Amino acid sequence: MSMSETFTSPSLITRIAIGKAVGLVIGLLGFLLAPAMIPDIDIYFRWGLLLWYASIGAVIGVFGVFTYHPILKLPMPWWVRAPIIGAWFNFVLALFTFDKLGTYMSAILSDGGRTASPFWVVLEGALIGLLIGFLCTRYGGEGRETIPQTPE
Repeated sequence: MSMSETFTSPSLITRIAIGKAVGLVIGLLGFLLAPAMIPDIDIYFRWGLLLWYASIGAVIGVFGVFTYHPILKLPMPWWVRAPIIGAWFNFVLALFTFDKLGTYMSAILSDGGRTASPFWVVLEGALIGLLIGFLCTRYGGEGRETIPQTPE
């Protein structure tokens, strides 16, 4: 399979590359814009954001192969699957970095009320997942046709 065939036909590699690239762009935006919103933000947290969203993109790209849930016996279209993955990743992020993320959210949204909850990143993850899932499916395809079949 040539390079041009990889990017024109449905391909798992294309899905992963698109997911990682979009995630990296989103992470890069977070990396570059975070100091403007939170002047004393930790550099390790910024690097974590950069790599976190690239990882989310890669996982959403890989999961494009699964279009049917075998246990629930339900179809899993990209617009259900990708936001769930993004929301789950950011839910785990909120659990691991609850205190630090809460401090940063309070600094950004200075009202100190419910909008400063670290769990708002779950909604953000769902929206980012939706964007990544759309682009992966649009340009990389989905389902079994993304996996090349080798002759036996």
